[in-house]
Amino acid sequence: MELISIFLLMGLSPGELIVIGVVLIILFGAKIPELARGLGRGIREFKDATKEIKHNIEESAKIEEDKTTSSK
Repeated sequence: MELISIFLLMGLSPGELIVIGVVLIILFGAKIPELARGLGRGIREFKDATKEIKHNIEESAKIEEDKTTSSK
């Protein structure tokens, strides 16, 4: 469900959403780029950690496979 649909279901009209958006931009406008950078860094760190875990699992599986192959 889209975010706007959720707000409309909560009883907020499109005009009220615009006013809320303008107020948020006025209050937090200078912080938005900083927040976006932080969010980007967090996503990148999460992806890197996911890749590292996947690599470790694949490496462990390969080692176990080599052990079972060499013991036969």
